[in-house]
Amino acid sequence: MSVVGFDIGNEKCVIAAVKQRGVDVLLNDESKRETPALVCFGEKQRFLGSAAAASAMMHPKTTVSQVKRLIGRKFQDPDVQNELRMLPFETSEGQDGGILIHLKYLGETHRFTPVQIMAMLFAHLKYMTETNLGLPVLDCVIGIPSYFTDLQRRAYLDAAKIAGLKPLRLMHDCTATALGYGIYKTDFSNAGPTNVAFVDIGHCDTQVSIVSFEAGQMRILSHAFDNSLGGRDFDEILFGYFAACFKEQYNIDVYSNVRASIRLRAACEKLKKVLSANAEAPLNIECLMDEKDVKGFIKREEFEKLASGLLERIKIPCTKAITDAGLTVGKVHAVELVGSGSRIPAITRQLASFFRREPSRTINASECVARGCALQCAMLSPIFRVRDYEVQDCIPFSIGFSLDKTPILQGSNYVLFPRGQPIPSAIVLQLQRSSLFHLEPFYANPNELPSGVPSEISCFTIGPFQASNSERARVKVKVQLNLHGIVTVESAMLIEEHVDDSELSTKEARHVTNGSEDGTYMQSKPSNASADGKTNDKTMRRLEIPVSENINGTMTGVELMEAQDKELKLAQQDRTMEQTKEKKNALESYVYEMRNKLFNTYRGFASDEERDGISKSLQETEEWLYDDGEDETEGAYTSKLEALKKLVDPVENRFKDEEARTQASTDLFRCIADIRMSTKSLPNEDRESILNECNKAEQWLTEKTKQQDSLPKNIDPLLWSSEIKKMTEDLNMKCMHIMSRKASHRNLDNKGRDQQG
Repeated sequence: MSVVGFDIGNEKCVIAAVKQRGVDVLLNDESKRETPALVCFGEKQRFLGSAAAASAMMHPKTTVSQVKRLIGRKFQDPDVQNELRMLPFETSEGQDGGILIHLKYLGETHRFTPVQIMAMLFAHLKYMTETNLGLPVLDCVIGIPSYFTDLQRRAYLDAAKIAGLKPLRLMHDCTATALGYGIYKTDFSNAGPTNVAFVDIGHCDTQVSIVSFEAGQMRILSHAFDNSLGGRDFDEILFGYFAACFKEQYNIDVYSNVRASIRLRAACEKLKKVLSANAEAPLNIECLMDEKDVKGFIKREEFEKLASGLLERIKIPCTKAITDAGLTVGKVHAVELVGSGSRIPAITRQLASFFRREPSRTINASECVARGCALQCAMLSPIFRVRDYEVQDCIPFSIGFSLDKTPILQGSNYVLFPRGQPIPSAIVLQLQRSSLFHLEPFYANPNELPSGVPSEISCFTIGPFQASNSERARVKVKVQLNLHGIVTVESAMLIEEHVDDSELSTKEARHVTNGSEDGTYMQSKPSNASADGKTNDKTMRRLEIPVSENINGTMTGVELMEAQDKELKLAQQDRTMEQTKEKKNALESYVYEMRNKLFNTYRGFASDEERDGISKSLQETEEWLYDDGEDETEGAYTSKLEALKKLVDPVENRFKDEEARTQASTDLFRCIADIRMSTKSLPNEDRESILNECNKAEQWLTEKTKQQDSLPKNIDPLLWSSEIKKMTEDLNMKCMHIMSRKASHRNLDNKGRDQQG
């Protein structure tokens, strides 16, 4: 088994695997370290990753990109609607309020959820990893943005399960980056914690985390984000600028043409990278639209002026991260800048101005998340030994609980897991209840959430159960914020006491702020202990209560199984189509290869009649390939290839056997010479027997070779190389038999003489 880390970006994916010598980033089929996060549906098969990128221009309306922005979100969310307006594929609202993506495939319109599309990406990355490592892959850690909600985290787990993966942890992007930074850095100060700000500007979002490092441990002090500020927003600034220029100069509207929009956005992304290293840059696109070539030009100063609003927004999550961490800018000892959108010089200047120090780029901006995830996977998996290093993450949202629609009080507010609560954590709620009830976690502060996210998280039904004495009954509910950052009810226990217990309150919660990762929790005193410290088991009844959860927008067990079956069928169809392509390519290659060999290499080994017949068949097959055979089955290509081989094989066999016959003849003559040399020390009778066999073999080969040389090459040989090889084997066997028989006689004679003596 192997352990891996996956970074599923909005635009690119990176895979890192832990090996004995360290962490390696795996290469894809094109020997690149990044794989496009694309799924493209052709007429009969899917294209994933790099293949999808190559097919996107051919199938723009069935190419799904930026699925990370859609997963676990509602169709009516205003931000989702803005996303969908930029994407070329058709969508609709599902029964649960989620998103359905409409794609044409195998002559029908299929509807997929973002979870299913994400599962396709996971399955592709899993296949790439297993192919690269030659090992099965199951355990993994997946990088996610810190602003992902409970529903989005569950959606990622569902997608991974459909793909056959077992995520040991969903890890925040900046936490993964910080782990890779901290575990290898050895020069931290011993005077106290070192505070480092990690600023991750990705393709579609900006995340900022303040991390405290000490020897052997790291602690996340705060997470902050702007989930709608990333590299693509700077691309969109350029896109809008040039779209307006081209409308004025060339009278074309790129917004009205899907392919033109895709090409211009790709060109703007490249232009942005050029401007990062140059003061100005041109833009040239041939035949962008209406058969018109377009040209443009922009200076870096103009670009920065156009993007000034975006640049100012970068300071907002930085300010929030510093405030939430309880620090000042002066207490931040270093700033690390990562992410695919971080290379714009103006961004570096903004961060330098805010933090009053130049941001560092000591870690790989594109691979740091995947590497950190792989390290965490190795730390969590039992198959690797990694040096002890404590990673303490936290949740960026405040979470409260309501009991049958009434908020549970904790302190002066309704928050049970406050913002900054360590992950994992557990709380034990003690409630006086005698029958079924509902617990509903919710986000207590909407201002902490991305826009459009509802405050409801899920609903847990505790029961059914029935207490025999409602006045003496209480229920202990263990609520957990698990390693993935997901709220779960781990267990519920009914406790009925038959003695007076005045210390119990109606609603009481005990925090475990530093709960262990196995979810254990602590109490100050056993609940069945009397005032003098003695326990009385006879006065208490304990009963485990069933817990069920209802989460709107997640997949049920049945739906997961159906999605797994569908993914298997899609994968099988892909394999079938790939095999069909291989057979078609093999047939096409065979036609061209044989046509060349027939009039060159094999020319003297085919009769005129054979040559004409084969040439005609090759020509007919070529015409069929580019006409009726353009889109045929694997069996059709296989049968055509076999039919051609039946015609060509006799000619090819004659050619191959001539060379083999020469070698076999040489081997037989060498064998005869070797045997003759070995007979010098043998008795005359044995020597004559062996030489006689050698003479027979030599005479047979000489006569047969003479007959063969008199025949033309374009007919089947009289003497095949296989016959000569058989003669060589027979000669060796006969001679060895004679030698071994005589040797055994001599051994018997010697034994008899020894006995007589």
